[in-house]
Amino acid sequence: METLTNILKLTAGTGLFLFAMYLLEESLKNLSGRNFKLFLQRATKNRIGAAAGGAVVTGILQSSSMVSMMVLAFVGAGVFNLRNALAIILGANFGTTIDSWVVATIGFKANIDLVAYPAICVGGFLLMLFSNRKALKYLSYFLLGFGLLFIGLSFMKTAMESEVKNFDFSEYAKMPLAIFLLIGFILTLLVQSSSVTMALTLSAIHAGAIELAPAAAIILGSETGTTIKILLSSVGGTAAKKRVALGNLFFNVFLTVAAFIFLPFILSSISSIFRIYDPLISLVAFSSIVNLLSLLTFLPILDLFTKFLERFFKDTDASAAAFIGNANSSEPETALDLFRRETEYFIHNSMLFNLMQFDIDITSFQSNPDFKDVNERKKFFSKTPEEQYDFLKQLQGELQAFYIELRVKLSENQNPQLNQLISSVRSAMHSAKSITDIGSNISNLRRSSKNIKFDFFIHHKKDTEKLYRELHSFFSQEKKAGFEELQRIYNEIQKNYSSALNNFYKEAQQAPMEDLDMTIIINFNRELFTSNKALLIAVKDYLLDEKQANEFNGISVYKT
Repeated sequence: METLTNILKLTAGTGLFLFAMYLLEESLKNLSGRNFKLFLQRATKNRIGAAAGGAVVTGILQSSSMVSMMVLAFVGAGVFNLRNALAIILGANFGTTIDSWVVATIGFKANIDLVAYPAICVGGFLLMLFSNRKALKYLSYFLLGFGLLFIGLSFMKTAMESEVKNFDFSEYAKMPLAIFLLIGFILTLLVQSSSVTMALTLSAIHAGAIELAPAAAIILGSETGTTIKILLSSVGGTAAKKRVALGNLFFNVFLTVAAFIFLPFILSSISSIFRIYDPLISLVAFSSIVNLLSLLTFLPILDLFTKFLERFFKDTDASAAAFIGNANSSEPETALDLFRRETEYFIHNSMLFNLMQFDIDITSFQSNPDFKDVNERKKFFSKTPEEQYDFLKQLQGELQAFYIELRVKLSENQNPQLNQLISSVRSAMHSAKSITDIGSNISNLRRSSKNIKFDFFIHHKKDTEKLYRELHSFFSQEKKAGFEELQRIYNEIQKNYSSALNNFYKEAQQAPMEDLDMTIIINFNRELFTSNKALLIAVKDYLLDEKQANEFNGISVYKT
């Protein structure tokens, strides 16, 4: 029974430690996120500055994974080049060991009660009294995280000490060091935090459960375990992001293998050269030394290493475009046909995106097998709504860039067609943006327990599905699109907007509502109206000829 209690206490301590790390990351990220990003951008002028910047920011944010994610985002946006991004990650790997020194000294050498309890007390009061003020809210997160980190560490430490008294670990200590290496990898893979692995290992050493060499092997295993999260984050990203993730994997695998081979020599050097005999401090020193050696090994050869990584992955592998990637502006006729095809694909995906926000079944809208195959290859439906919206924005950007290149190659009578197509893309994007802007309103109405709000949503959901089916029928050639037909649809959009608003006002008189609910419904109705109009205009510009499209523009489409 006591063993079970110790195991539960150890897992509870691990959970508290992880939660504390989350609070610390959130607080520091929100209190000074922009400053850190600007600092990193300024520091990347050379690789030494980039490595130092990575170490400093990681030491403060207490998470090499978070800094690496930040670097991936900057690389994807083209802010960092590959060489400097790798230098930052090397620095981040070293910077994460700074936290280990804090844990090993304060957590095991100082009176934890004097550190943790006052921090939690002040943090709790600040959170209760000033949660609506951003700076004080995240300051309270920091204090709570700081206190809970050491309380979680205390749980781990006391649980490990109690278990050592009841269990003989000496048999396990005789296992090959490779087993401990694997334990460190698996443990870090599960908890996704090398800091937690370090805290658990320090607790085990402090309690006498393991000796320094097996503990060092666990820490080496954790070095490679931390790379998995970054590898997964790079999947589906640009070639540059994948190269950064691959480079980070190479760094850590090299570090793990090389340090494991020379493990006895490094540990003996810590005691003989640095005169460190405390096993807790020795373990932290070991972690810092091997990461520093990795930094010093790779930093001078980063140019060569970058060229090596550039052999992997094609630069076009993250393009959102399905057709214009194969186009050549030197063949304008073919390029215009592909541009038209890409525009239809863009409208198609914009429609699917909007429908999915309403939880409308899109199966019947995927009648085009080519578009379905493209979306499967690009994993469009496995993306989150935010990622899908980013995909649409990227595709619009690629279309806009190709439009600028192509327009000077086309003849005078072809340019109006190209202009209509790019106008169609902009309108479809406007439609998706309006739906994105009311995402929280859609969720609020769909989940509301108030009939007036829920019924309002259901009414618009049905009207939206009906509208999209009509527009889709033009592309599937079930119906022929013409000026009169599109004008009729526009009149219905206008009528639905007005009648829905008038009916809501009548019902609101019978069912008193809160002011916020009124705002949500009115905003939802207006933005949906804007989205539907924009989508109709996109379809109009795509399907009608120049003369009919210009005539349609004479309709007052912006009245609300």
